[in-house]
Amino acid sequence: MKDPSPSFGILYVVATPLGNLEDITFRALRILKEVDYIVAEDTRHSRKLLTHFQISKKLMSFYEHNEDSRMPQIITDLQGGQNIALVSDAGTPSISDPGFSLVRLARQQDITVVPVPGPSAIIAALSASGLPTDRFQFIGFLSPKAGKKKKLLETLKDSQETLIFFESPHRLLKTCHLMYQIWGDRMIVMAREMTKKHEEIMHKPLSQWLDILQKKPPRGEVTLLVAGKEKALINRGF
Repeated sequence: MKDPSPSFGILYVVATPLGNLEDITFRALRILKEVDYIVAEDTRHSRKLLTHFQISKKLMSFYEHNEDSRMPQIITDLQGGQNIALVSDAGTPSISDPGFSLVRLARQQDITVVPVPGPSAIIAALSASGLPTDRFQFIGFLSPKAGKKKKLLETLKDSQETLIFFESPHRLLKTCHLMYQIWGDRMIVMAREMTKKHEEIMHKPLSQWLDILQKKPPRGEVTLLVAGKEKALINRGF
C-alpha cells in the first residue's frame, strides 16, 4: 500500500458513549466539531448526542442497507480533502456495527484512517465480569438460524478463552439452552444497559440462568460472557 496522499482528508473512527454521555472523550468532542461532516448509523440518535454538546454539524446516514450506495460519495469527499467522522449509535464503530466496509475501502484508497478510542461494550463488560481477561475471543452476534448457531458453538466447545457474544433478548433463552446442551454448565456473565441508570452485570452458572430467563427475559441488547472450558469457575467460589 502506498503512503496516504497529503491532499486527502482523514476518516476518523470515533467511539461514542454506550449510554452515559459523560463517557465521551475531550478528543472525540473536538474531532466532531472540526470535521466537515459526520457519517452516522442513525442520524436521529447522533443528533441528540451532538445537540447535548452544542455541536452543529452535517450528518449523513450510514447503516447496513445503504452502505454500498453511500461509500462512493464518502470516498470522493475524502479524496477531495474533506475530513469525516464515522460514528455508530453507541460504542466503537465497525465493531459489530456499520463501518468496517468503509474503513477497509478508505485504506485501500490510501486514505488515512485515525481511531479516536473510547467506549466499547466488549471491553466494558469484560473488565467488570470477574472472568479471566488474559485471553478472550469476541464472537459477536450468533446466527439466528439454529443449525449455524449450533455448529459454531460446537467449534468453541473446547476453547479455554473467555467468550464474548452479543445477543438479542428474544433469542437469549434458546441460545443459553443450546450452550448448556453443548457445553454443559459454565459460569455466565450477562451485562445489559451498561453505563445507564438500570445497568446490570450479573454472574451465575448457566443452569441457573435457564430458570431465570424462563421466568423473566431481560430487556435490551445483552453482552454475554462465558467462561472457557478450563476456567468455568463452577463451584470454585466465584
